[in-house]
Amino acid sequence: MIATVKRIQKRPGANAIGRFLRRAALALAGALAAAPAPAADTIDPHIGLRDGESLTYSVRWGLIPFVGRIKISADRIGAGTDAVMRVTTTTWTSGLARGLFPFDGRGESVYQAASGRLLSSSEWSTYRNKVVKNSMTFNYARKVALYTDEIHPEKSHAIPIPEGNPSDLILALIKTRFWNITPGQKRDALVFFQDQFYPLTIIAQDEPEVVLTALGFFNTMALVPRMEKTPPIGMFKRGSTVQVWIETDDDRHLPVRFQVGFRFGTGTASLIEYHPPK
Repeated sequence: MIATVKRIQKRPGANAIGRFLRRAALALAGALAAAPAPAADTIDPHIGLRDGESLTYSVRWGLIPFVGRIKISADRIGAGTDAVMRVTTTTWTSGLARGLFPFDGRGESVYQAASGRLLSSSEWSTYRNKVVKNSMTFNYARKVALYTDEIHPEKSHAIPIPEGNPSDLILALIKTRFWNITPGQKRDALVFFQDQFYPLTIIAQDEPEVVLTALGFFNTMALVPRMEKTPPIGMFKRGSTVQVWIETDDDRHLPVRFQVGFRFGTGTASLIEYHPPK
């Protein structure tokens, strides 16, 4: 009986770490790429993550440090009206955690450079013998997104695109780095995860916070998304929470920490490395 209980308790932790890495990484990539600009002379007017810019995060699960890494980088491909911005996100467990949770993942979001519209988003991840491989392509003329599950093709289907400019889930939080939002204000955002769209309201918290990372101390503003205008669905219906801390010390407005809480634990990602754009 004791052995059975131990096996049951071990599985949720492994699944949760993988789920956090997948959701956090995909969300970060999309939000950064979709961010509006703070100033025309410092950033592309539609893309918040600039050519050559990258961020690397260290992941902690509960009290367990150094569980894994998340790296997000952007590169511009092509020129003129055909140019796109590709945001690539790689995630992996490391150190002792990798022996228990051998997780690897990669996400890629492609945005039209001229309009900032998300054209496609894909995800691949593997944990032991479990493989996830899916993609979403957007047809704005027909207002339809095609979700393709390459592992389970029977789950592939078309989805109507709600009004708005969609981006990946937690990433919608990160694009707030260039919203110029002030404490107490809120703003709506359309985000998606896998095959579900979420109409969120992102709220800037009133109290500033000081966050310590490997890069030093940062004065920050915390932002929290909630489903205020529609009944909660997906991860929000199951009681999950999301929060991001945006530094307010300079014009970079770096997302220095973000957190995803589940019923059985909380994953935290802290910025450990930053490379500015080319």
